[in-house]
Amino acid sequence: MGHDHGEHGHQGPGHQGTGHQGPGHHGPGHHGHSHGHGHAHGPDPAQGGARFALSAGANALFVVLQVGFGLLAGSVALLADALHNAGDVLGLLLSWGAASMGRWRPTTLHTYGYGRSSILAALVNAMVLLLGAGAIAVEAVQRFWHPSEVAGGIVMAVAAAGIVVNGGTALLFLRGSKDDLNVRAAFLHLASDALVSLGVVVAGGLVLWTGARWIDPVTSLLIVAVITAGTWGVLRQSVELAMDAVPRGVDRGAVEEALAGLPGVVEVHDLHIWALSTTQVALTAHLVGPPLRKDGPGVVAEACAMLRERFGIDHATLQWEAPEDAASCRLRPAEMV
Repeated sequence: MGHDHGEHGHQGPGHQGTGHQGPGHHGPGHHGHSHGHGHAHGPDPAQGGARFALSAGANALFVVLQVGFGLLAGSVALLADALHNAGDVLGLLLSWGAASMGRWRPTTLHTYGYGRSSILAALVNAMVLLLGAGAIAVEAVQRFWHPSEVAGGIVMAVAAAGIVVNGGTALLFLRGSKDDLNVRAAFLHLASDALVSLGVVVAGGLVLWTGARWIDPVTSLLIVAVITAGTWGVLRQSVELAMDAVPRGVDRGAVEEALAGLPGVVEVHDLHIWALSTTQVALTAHLVGPPLRKDGPGVVAEACAMLRERFGIDHATLQWEAPEDAASCRLRPAEMV
């Protein structure tokens, strides 16, 4: 067999390796097999770890403050906001830990490394937040029938501090939020929390102005709605990724069409696209066409480069099959896995 050089792309400057074409492993005859790899990186532990630690620490202290004053003021809205901030702390710690684990080297047991820990972190974070939101909703509903005195001044003061804490820590992630998905997610989450705290300030002011006790539980339910709306999408997407669904943002039909349009390719089958982590996408496929020559064009290498540049798929494994071999490939039917 001849050799066709695939691309081993690294999303950083100056890194390039090779792929290989060797014996295949499906169907009769000989097949080409090539790999294209790239690595998308989350926050760097050395550079980004400090802001994760500072943000998590500041929010953890603020959660303690909110819980204490929420109980003192009798405000379920303040406790609801404390839950939201506790979710921030958990999310920051899980994201930081998962980003670090994602850099651990693959082992003989974990041959893809530990990138999927970022998916599990998102799943756990979403489940904890939704369970906590449910508990706060139950307490808020009970307050309609058994209202209690709410110290609106304390609620306003503590929530105002939340605007400062959440807004300030969000600014730590502003730089780099355009280029890094994990950093952008942290920035948007903390910025939205600052807005939630603003809502609690408004609720406290309305309680002081009107004396209406129902404002506090209503505000609590609104905060629960915000938490649920924001978390439900994360939960659904993390479950999809855990079940090896095609990641959102990747159009499977467009990928198949692009592969089928490569020079010499007459058919694409056994196409699978899944997430290695929240930032890395993998693909496997069989490309059918005339036998490749040693001096022929690097179709497989071209395919790997195209997948990375057009679709952000940085870990591609492609197998080349001759038409006569593809006819007997047991993985050719669409329903086969």
